[in-house]
Amino acid sequence: MGKLESNKKKKKNALYTTAFDLFTTKGIAKTTISDIVESAGVAKGTFYLYFKDKYDIRNKLISHKTGELFYDAHEALLQAHLTDFNDQIHFIVDYILTQLEKDHNLLVFISKNLAWGIFKGAFEEKITTETDEDYHFYQSFLDLLALSGRTFRSPELVLFTIIELVGSTCYSCILYSQPVTLEEYKPYLHDSIDALLNTFSEKGDVCP
Repeated sequence: MGKLESNKKKKKNALYTTAFDLFTTKGIAKTTISDIVESAGVAKGTFYLYFKDKYDIRNKLISHKTGELFYDAHEALLQAHLTDFNDQIHFIVDYILTQLEKDHNLLVFISKNLAWGIFKGAFEEKITTETDEDYHFYQSFLDLLALSGRTFRSPELVLFTIIELVGSTCYSCILYSQPVTLEEYKPYLHDSIDALLNTFSEKGDVCP
């Protein structure tokens, strides 16, 4: 990555970081573009190079933050050396839940603002790694599926359903320990994920 591209990336990341901090403390409605650029230390013109308005940066920020979560989970999975597809999915889910337990602001921000169009952008978000290689979580999901030899009806719908299940059912468990703590709920969650994967599996390709 050249110096110019590196500087652009730093400025964009500064805008993301600042916008996230302001959105999760002041709220989106009370945050202005002037607030974001002043805190980020960049010109307002720089903001408009990347974003149309504060709602555009909100949407892209959700995709960016979620994409980073997926990437970190994938990197951790590589170190776990798991070969069974279901085990790999359970590992990724547990990793992401652990991160959201550590960062309630991120959980609330994503859960309150995630809609289908943004969601699709999130798991297709291009993450540039430290080696400047591009990473897409959805493609890595398809790669894991291909290596497993399993086949599913509509892999995109499988991924969407799993993430919707995890997000909607774990939100209160993490924030309020209601109706039970996350640790108490996890066995039921993982049983549900296994059942979901079997439901979407092609005939004759169901795990016991």
